[in-house]
Amino acid sequence: MERMWAARLRWRLRGAWLAPLLVVLTLADALLIHALPLASDRIGLVAALLLACLFNGLAVIVLAPPLAMALRRARPDLPKVIARDAAGAVLVVLVSAGVLAAGLLHHGDVTRDRRALAEALARGEAWIGAHAPAEFRRHAAAVDAVAIVDGRVYRACVPGTRPARAWCVVVRTDVPFPRGVTFGGGEPNAVFQAGR
Repeated sequence: MERMWAARLRWRLRGAWLAPLLVVLTLADALLIHALPLASDRIGLVAALLLACLFNGLAVIVLAPPLAMALRRARPDLPKVIARDAAGAVLVVLVSAGVLAAGLLHHGDVTRDRRALAEALARGEAWIGAHAPAEFRRHAAAVDAVAIVDGRVYRACVPGTRPARAWCVVVRTDVPFPRGVTFGGGEPNAVFQAGR
């Protein structure tokens, strides 16, 4: 009796990794997705947690059973429960590695886009400060910009004395300054974005 209990405990310790790994790595994945977004420049913590649950849930529910069957073919002495648990644990670790890799790959794009936006703001402010009418030059430091083409083309605007007026320029960061800056209209960026 004692020998059977020890054998069961040994199998339990070998095969009971999925549940703790799933909880810990799902939370870690959520923090990773929040810190290093996979697609946009910002993902909220709740959305990141939902994505992490989705990725890990799909791995455990959809991919773990076929992997467990393959594992049992390779090792017929392995009980079904242990094989399913081991397959799920491996997949959860792989999901975490994939989330980290995707976040690191996308982080370079986010950093480049932020630098390009800062460059567009600086170029827009300089051009508006030199070429805009006096009403708008006074507000050159209040320039805001929106991306038309991420990383390359931006629309930078300064407000006028009246709320519906602005002085806007289109800034191309891939063209040397000042050639890459042209007049872009008089509607504020909020109105421009609403019309897109």
